[in-house]
Amino acid sequence: MEQHRRDPRGALVRPYAVTRGRTEPRQDIALEAVLVASPTQIAESRFAGHDKHRIAMVCESRPESLAEIAAYTRLPLGVARVLVADMVAEGLLTLQTAAPATGFEERMEMLGRVLSGLREL
Repeated sequence: MEQHRRDPRGALVRPYAVTRGRTEPRQDIALEAVLVASPTQIAESRFAGHDKHRIAMVCESRPESLAEIAAYTRLPLGVARVLVADMVAEGLLTLQTAAPATGFEERMEMLGRVLSGLREL
């Protein structure tokens, strides 16, 4: 058991298993996209697996961005992106809004603000 804890591959295998080997989401969801879960969606998420239920619980009390969901659940961003896209497709999360299409500079500024906010957590 002690050998398993020291094996760095363990940290890589779990995210791969959580997404069933997928690295691309079903739909593209922006980092700043706002997601929310209703009480019904939270109840249904209990049957979708531990990680999906944790994500739904994060979005229960207030809308959260994809970046915030990844931070709160401590899931790698790529894993969170795949799971959240699956949950939206399955009706377990509601995508309220996505950021309007903007230029590169505006998008980088927005991402900078998101990262600053996450560092304050």
